[in-house]
Amino acid sequence: MAVYQAARPQSAFLPRRTARGDSSASPALPRRRIRGAVRAQRQGGRVGIILGGIVITFLLAFFWLAQTVGVSATSYDIDQRAAERDRLQAQVRDLQADLNRLGHEPAIRKQAIDAGFNQLGEAEELSAR
Repeated sequence: MAVYQAARPQSAFLPRRTARGDSSASPALPRRRIRGAVRAQRQGGRVGIILGGIVITFLLAFFWLAQTVGVSATSYDIDQRAAERDRLQAQVRDLQADLNRLGHEPAIRKQAIDAGFNQLGEAEELSAR
């Protein structure tokens, strides 16, 4: 029965034994553990990681774009409401100025004359009979 050194069970706690014998024999090299994908020269994880990174990047870009568009729309609405408020305030000022101008006696007299009313003449006295 032949016994091979690689076939012997080795303890995980004790160091490996070196080969005994003459000095001309080369020592046995420990066996490297290599994954199957590396042994077959395949790299399957990189493509998935790259595609995942691209997807995450696009999702973040779309989220940023949605937030930016929302902020811009809100800003546009605020600007429109401020312009409308300024226009209404100017209209209120104009109406108040008109009321102040037209509410005094000279303006009322002018409007009455324009409507065809005349000023009263001297008072006439009637004698009693």
